[in-house]
Amino acid sequence: MSMSSGGNAIRSVCVYCASSNECPEDYFEAARQLGKHLAENGIEILYGGGKAGLMGQLADSALANNGRVIGIIPQFMIEAEWGHQDITELRIVDDIHQRKRTLLESSDGIVALPGGCGTLEELLEAITWRRLGLHENPIVIVNTRDFFDPCVDLLERCIQEQFMEPKHRNIWQVVASPGDVPKALRDFPT
Repeated sequence: MSMSSGGNAIRSVCVYCASSNECPEDYFEAARQLGKHLAENGIEILYGGGKAGLMGQLADSALANNGRVIGIIPQFMIEAEWGHQDITELRIVDDIHQRKRTLLESSDGIVALPGGCGTLEELLEAITWRRLGLHENPIVIVNTRDFFDPCVDLLERCIQEQFMEPKHRNIWQVVASPGDVPKALRDFPT
């Protein structure tokens, strides 16, 4: 795999986030801020390739701040016209499984913004892959409006109930705001 290990320079990150246009404005603002901060730090964004919701706001903000944005999108989503045509590059893959694998294997880090079941599933898969040693990339969770508190509590319960070991707390890092992400990626424990 081409993934870099913790401690290396972060050149690109995979961002998981929602395509919903119905969520509260705070989430849209967090996506815009993340796009801006990543672009200003010269970090390329890889994401699901959508134009709606947090996905679109993230991409548009990064582009407005001279960032690079690569979308990875399955063919069926292109046929449904969900793809963002104005990003740096839109790569079309066969299916959702290839999309997820490509996102993980093509980035130096993972950032999760709030989202629905797809976002949560992708985040947990990245945590699982890191737990299994399939990548060593930093995973940063942006906890806008305390959205991820129940998820982090559940992961903590997994440790308390001995389904995971205490050292697994180092798999992810939680930050309060998008502005904290570049530093969290750089300083991620190995």
